[in-house]
Amino acid sequence: MRWTAYTDGACAPTNPGPAGWGAVVIGPGGEEVDHFGFIGLGTNQIAELTAAIEGLELVPPGAEVELVSDSQYVLKGLTEWRANWERKGFRNSKGEPVANQQLWKRLFTAADARRVSVRWVRGHNGDRRNEKADALANKALALKTRSDA
Repeated sequence: MRWTAYTDGACAPTNPGPAGWGAVVIGPGGEEVDHFGFIGLGTNQIAELTAAIEGLELVPPGAEVELVSDSQYVLKGLTEWRANWERKGFRNSKGEPVANQQLWKRLFTAADARRVSVRWVRGHNGDRRNEKADALANKALALKTRSDA
């Protein structure tokens, strides 16, 4: 039973500024759930991390899920940077605390509870579900609210 979670974050009109996130989660039977929320003042990175967390948390623990994002920040954090951060006590290569540490820890917890693989897609390049996740993030900005799946 494989799931797919397309996630995206948005900040507008400035970064930092008002921030929102969107997720399109597809279940093993093809059912699609749209989920989005408004963060308040934030950054694009915070919005992207929140989208990934929220998308993964819609997937049952233990399930296989492909996380699809246009955020290299999120995907590299999960696949390339995590081990060094954890080994160094969540300090980056400069010895400084990792930015957005609490969100990273939440994302790692969500990912660890599932069997996650990742796939990068170029943003605003015609991937229908990535575009939909982006539209949901922007809908959250416009409505300044959160949906419940």
